[in-house]
Amino acid sequence: MMKELNSSWEKLFNKLESILDSTVMLLPNLILAIVVAVVGYFAVRYVQEKLHRLMKKHLSNPTIAEVMSRVIAFALMVGLLFVILGILNLDQLLTSLLATAGVLGLAVGLALQEPLANAFGGVMLSLRSRYNIGDLVETNDFFGSIKEVNLRTTVMSTPAGQEVSIPNKLVLQNPIINYSISGKRRVEVDCGISYGENLDQVEQIVLDAMKSVDKLEDQEVEFFYTSFGDSSINFRVRFWIRQDGQKAYYMSASEAMRVIKRAFDEQDILIPFPIRTLDFGIKGGKHLADELQVVRPTEESNGLAQG
Repeated sequence: MMKELNSSWEKLFNKLESILDSTVMLLPNLILAIVVAVVGYFAVRYVQEKLHRLMKKHLSNPTIAEVMSRVIAFALMVGLLFVILGILNLDQLLTSLLATAGVLGLAVGLALQEPLANAFGGVMLSLRSRYNIGDLVETNDFFGSIKEVNLRTTVMSTPAGQEVSIPNKLVLQNPIINYSISGKRRVEVDCGISYGENLDQVEQIVLDAMKSVDKLEDQEVEFFYTSFGDSSINFRVRFWIRQDGQKAYYMSASEAMRVIKRAFDEQDILIPFPIRTLDFGIKGGKHLADELQVVRPTEESNGLAQG
């Protein structure tokens, strides 16, 4: 009994001695790992703050700048973890973590393919500076001002007051018309005149009338005859205004229509309108007046009979 007890104590002491020897041997690496972890943590935080400030200066969207700085900081933290495990000679654990991370990364990439594509699109849109918040743009058959660009969608506010969210992937893949980059916008007004009017005279009247419209004076007003319509000769007037939003565009177009109509009235220029023939179902070439003469005596006689 005593021999077995002494043997157990001996095994325990040997085990503790082995653990103590391993700890002593590992102590320098453990201290180094702790130092690397502390220094690495503060270094990553410092790099994250610097990157965040730098990205806010170069990216139009502060939300994307914040997310990108956090993603980079997370990647640096993962790298720091692998360095610490290497210092502690935990090679087997490090290999297992790398394999697991690879499998998880592949699974997450396949499962989140669409959201990741939209997130990448949001980052690329901010980096390429195709537009800024408040710009008036047209893309994917939608027209409006940019309200927000996040990691998933580009949010637009339409002139009708609707809020449209377009996936960043679609915005990145399709053409974008930005009306705010040049600071000016072209207004087009279409109209028609009678076939009996003098075309040269009409053109001069329109150009003179357009002088009173608020527009960019360094841009010439353009006048073109565009087509022969069913009842009119059609023309188009084009001029440029400062880009001050959709309301300014509508007001300029409205003012141009007013001055053109006023000038035509003063010069007796006719703006034709479609003429419609109403069919009352009368056959045999009879006129409506003749038919009414036949109907009225019949109605009067019916009224006397009832009386």
